[in-house]
Parts: sequence; structure tokens; C-alpha cells
Amino acid sequence: MSLAAEAEDAARAYAQWQQAVAGVLAKSRRVDPAELGPEPQRLLETTTYDDVTVAPLYSGRDERPEAPLPGQFPYTRGGSSTRDVNAGWLVSARFDGTDAKNLGEQILDALENGVSALWLQVGDGALPVDGLSVALDKVLVDLAPISLDAGADVPAATTAMYALLDARTDVADRGAVRIALGAAPLTSAFSGRADITVDEAVALATAATERVETVRAFTVDGTAFHNSGASDAEELGAAIAVGIEYVRALVAAGLSAEQALGQIEFRFAASDDQFQTIAKFRAARLLWARVAQVAGAGDAGNAPQHAVTSAAMMAQRDPWVNMLRTTLAAFGAGVGGADSVTVLPFDSALPAGAVGVSEAFSARIARNTNLLLLEESNLGRVLDPGAGSWYIEDLTAQVAAKSWEFFQQIEAAGGYRTALDAGLVADRIATTRARRESDIAHRKTSVTGINEFPNLGEAPLPAGVADSGAFAARYAAPFEALRNRSDVYLAVHGSRPTVLLAPLGPVAEHNVRTTFASNLLAAGGIDAINPGPVDPSDDTLAAAVRDSGATVAVLCGTDARYGEHAGTATAALRSAGITTVLLAGPEKAVGDAQGDNRPDGYLTARIDAVAALTDLLNTLGA
Repeated sequence: MSLAAEAEDAARAYAQWQQAVAGVLAKSRRVDPAELGPEPQRLLETTTYDDVTVAPLYSGRDERPEAPLPGQFPYTRGGSSTRDVNAGWLVSARFDGTDAKNLGEQILDALENGVSALWLQVGDGALPVDGLSVALDKVLVDLAPISLDAGADVPAATTAMYALLDARTDVADRGAVRIALGAAPLTSAFSGRADITVDEAVALATAATERVETVRAFTVDGTAFHNSGASDAEELGAAIAVGIEYVRALVAAGLSAEQALGQIEFRFAASDDQFQTIAKFRAARLLWARVAQVAGAGDAGNAPQHAVTSAAMMAQRDPWVNMLRTTLAAFGAGVGGADSVTVLPFDSALPAGAVGVSEAFSARIARNTNLLLLEESNLGRVLDPGAGSWYIEDLTAQVAAKSWEFFQQIEAAGGYRTALDAGLVADRIATTRARRESDIAHRKTSVTGINEFPNLGEAPLPAGVADSGAFAARYAAPFEALRNRSDVYLAVHGSRPTVLLAPLGPVAEHNVRTTFASNLLAAGGIDAINPGPVDPSDDTLAAAVRDSGATVAVLCGTDARYGEHAGTATAALRSAGITTVLLAGPEKAVGDAQGDNRPDGYLTARIDAVAALTDLLNTLGA
């Protein structure tokens, strides 16, 4: 078949698909298909927080020119063409213990069980600097790359690391030793974390170029932006701006562009939106390669990428669901080409042991998440498995373009430091955070176990558990604050705040809305009592009120049933002692024939659930 004939067949198939879409949408909206316009599929498009449009279907119409192979500029498809496909990406683990000997045992156990890269928290509140040599005493430093995270203690940690390396006479190939010192002054300035100055970090980087080992002084920590609420493009755009500031400072100190680029690595967050994560890591390499090209050292534009599963997406309630979130995140980062991937423990948003398991168990599950993807799913055996996907290629290009736009805004404001001082970066990210919080509050965005399918029967959190928002704007936090109020009520009264459901009509009629109401109420820590069908014309409704002891009730039924009985049922509930009557459904369903016997409020699918549940807890005295 000729190319022209193939194109004609593809166009015909696409037109048929459009007609099918129009037919389905017209039926669901009860309109004529002609009213939907010539492109009905646009009604199925979604928009990300970066204003990137995601189409419902991708085809050859969306094909983009093939990118160069992995290991070739601009590295979109991966930084290396020679990565060991039997190993895949590096399995990284974070270690933050304070006891050097015990931490050393944990590190060896992790290395023996699949970990291939170490991320060490050093300094204040973590491993003492003088314990570094003890913790790494038996580690083969030429086999496991080491990343330090020492904040203001970076200089002391660097000195200790160099002393450790110089004392090792058993390292045959010192060039194979890879160390990231972790200096992150500009991203720390955003997150408010203590760190060294840029000038101090430049001095460390200059000295690092003289080492035989491969040492990178700067870490551009994009997770600082992500954890504050940034979108993917905002995280990348701000990170690129930070990286350029470092390059400029290094070049000004006398390093060549190639040397300066060689002193930088990136750390990005991986979320449970797998396709966004895949595109994000691919786009990040494309962007930095462009920076290196402009600097005159395109071949040095392949900076290592360290992926960390999002701290913001982690929930304190029903934390077991976090295992699913981190699996998707690790999948996206690995497929997207990250060099190393750290999976945070599923209970990382909680104090150690809060869910009744040991730290060793949590660490093992985190490690095995990576290993299952690599060794059982064999995802590491293909370099850039997303290549050629019309959706992924298009999404990569759009995320890169939006990231570059934000980077240009930062540059136009005078560069990252000036934009940071002016509040440009924080304000932009705060706007995105507010949009996301609104979507979650309105349950437009689902967070399983939190605003959808909450487990009201789970044990209360230990007393004194504080929200982890200090280091991440966790998506679940507003709903979890409501659940915390419910826990306090439970501790005082021996039961949770309670609402009576008043199902009207047979189960087939009311089941959808009783299920909806129960799910919504549970998201706020409120227990819903369902007595089964009640009839406002007899004693069943009044009896249900007496048996429940509730002061708040929710009518549940069909719109038709509401139009006929909502007023009568509302009056009967109030006569029985209910002070607040709500209705599961829209106000229009009640009609105008109810007189003064109208419900006090309405629960619909897209209400601000956080606001509604807050008011309801106030009413219930929680």
C-alpha cells in the first residue's frame, strides 16, 4: 500500500472514531450530535497544571521527528547508550540514622539485597560527620555511587569523605568512584533549609575537579519546588534556572564550561502520574542539553538524574496505598530514563513504627519496589521504552516547552536569585498549589484512601503525630486534618461523629446516593448510619432517628423521589429531633413544591468537600 493510501485510510479511521465519539457524547448529554461541532473529541481533552492539553486519542497525526538514540545529544531518550540492561537504573536508598555502626550494618544489608546507590543524610540530626568513615567502612566505594545530603555541614562531610577515599588502598579504578557532595544552596534558599553559600560550594567544586574520582559538588534539588506544590514544568523550569546560576558562578571562578557542567547533578520528584513522570525526566534532559549547547559544551549536557518518589503525594491515612503510588512513580522515573531511583518508604509521612511495622520492613518494601520493576518486570532491559509513543513524545515536547517558558520568565526577571528574592518563583508555585488543593477539595482529583474510598475503620494515629507539611505540601493534609478532629472526638466520646442516612425508596433507587454520602462523610471522619429504606409517612423514619441518636441527617434517593417526598421527609426528620437536614443531590431536584420544608444544604459530587465537612464537624461538635 502506498503512503498516500495509508494516510487516506488513517484519515478515514479517525473520522469514523470522531463520529463514534459524537454519538456517545450526544447520547449521554441528550443532544443532537450536530450540536457538538466538527471536533467533538475536544470535549474529552484534559488540561494539566502546566496548561498542557492531553488528547483522548493519539495517532500518526501526532507523530514527531524521531529523537537521536540514547547517549546522543540532546539525550531525550537517555543519557547512556551503554547502560547495563541487566542492571537497569541504579536502586538508590536513603539512610538517615544517627548511630554510625548501626547505619553501616543497614547499608551493608541493603547492598547485599539489591541496593546499588547510597544517599546519606549527614550532619545535624543525622549521621555525625565523624561517623562517615565508620558507616562506609566495608562499602566498596567504586561499585556503589554515594550521594551526600549534609546541608550546612557539606564542607565537613566533604573533608571526611575525601579522607575516607584517600585511606582506601584497595580501590583499583578511582575514576569509577562517583561521589555527589550535595551542595544545594539555591534550592535550600527556596525551601528554607540551612546550607552553605554559593561561593563556598564553588570552592568545593573547584577542588573537586582536581580529584581522581568523579565528584560533583552541586545538586540541583528540584524536589524543593515539587514539595512546595510546583507543577512538573515549574519544577523543571526553576531547576534549570538554578543550574545555570551554578554554571555561571563556576565559570566566573575560572572553570571551563565543560568542567562547570560536570559539577552538577539533578534531583527530581517522581509522582504517581506515570506518563507525566516519564515525560518530565525526558524533558529535563532535553532542556539541560540545550543549556550545555548554548554554553558551548553540548557533549557535557548529560547531567545525572536522581529520581525520588514524591513526598507530597504520600498520605498518613491508609498509608498502605502509598505502596501503589510509589510503584507508579518508580515505574515512571525508570521508564523516563532516570539514572537512579529512590523509593521513599510507604510510611515516610509518619513517625517510625506508627503503623506497627519496623523500619527494616518499610525499607525492604521500598527497595523491593525498585527490584520488582527491574528484575521481574525487566523494565531496565530497554533504553527509553516510551520512545515512539505518540502520546509520550508529544507530552515530552509540551512539558519541555512549558518548562522553558517558565525558565525564560525567571531569566527575564534577572535570574533565579533575583526572581527568588522578588517572590516570582514562590508566587507562581503557590498559585499551582492552590489550584491542586482546590481540585482535591472538590474531589475533581482523587486521592485514594483520602477523599475517595477512605477507611474509617482504621486505627487512629498515635497521639502527637504532626502533619508533615513542614517539608512537603502533602496533597492529603486538608482531609487528614478533618480525620484528626474525628480521632479527638472518638477519644472523648467513644464513637465517631455520626450522621443518619435517610434512604428514600427501594435499594435500587437510593443505593448510589447512600454510597456516595457514606464515602463523602467518611473522608471527614464522620460515620454514616444507614438504617435501610425509611418512609416519612410512617414511624420508620422517626424510629431511625431515635435509634441513631443523630442530630444531622442526609436524605438519599432519586431526583424523582426527592420531587415527591423531600419536603415531607424533611419535616418528619425535624419533628423527630434532627436539627440539620442535608440532601445528597442538587438543589434543583427538590423543586418548588416543598414550601418551608426544604433541606438545609446539598451534597453533590463537586462541592468543596473540605469546606462542607469542616462545617459539618463544627455542627457535630467535633
